[in-house]
Amino acid sequence: MVKLNKIYTRTGDDGTTGLVHGQRRRKYDVRIRAFGAVDEANAALGLARLAAKGMTKIETTVQRLQNDLFDLGADLATPGPDNGRKTATLRTTQTQVDWLEQTIDQFNEKLPALESFTLPGGTALGAHLHMARTIVRRAERDAVELATREPGINPVALRYLNRLSDLLFVLSRVANDDGRKDVLWIPGRDGGANGSG
Repeated sequence: MVKLNKIYTRTGDDGTTGLVHGQRRRKYDVRIRAFGAVDEANAALGLARLAAKGMTKIETTVQRLQNDLFDLGADLATPGPDNGRKTATLRTTQTQVDWLEQTIDQFNEKLPALESFTLPGGTALGAHLHMARTIVRRAERDAVELATREPGINPVALRYLNRLSDLLFVLSRVANDDGRKDVLWIPGRDGGANGSG
């Protein structure tokens, strides 16, 4: 269990931050960017959860996602194998990915098919979920870059991020009155390259 007594340590004043087992990295390091983006996505989900009051299924789903994202952040903040460690490193599991896929299917089942891409918005909750989705996409890009630079990254963490953005898209449609308040993209509507402008 984590126990935090002191909030500031001054150890990051030199522009570095600590990983789970004590190794330090520059604060702009790709590993730090990756789990930092996961943390940012979690904060965006906190706002979405506030906007989900009264939508119990979405609220409880988002609560689970927030907890799982802490697991994922710990995974990304712990480089290397567990060789010689007394306790196993917390890693994202296939069970968590399977749950995402099942949840996507359950929520998507009642949604009408899309005839265009959607614009972020519709309702406040829908907009918050879209914001979280785009941050998750950034976390995924950073994690993929990390996996390219440092072999040994848990591949399940990458799958989790990919599925999570899909789930957040589906949840945004559910939040938008099951798609009835989705804002659809109209290509060239205002005089773009294919418009009449």
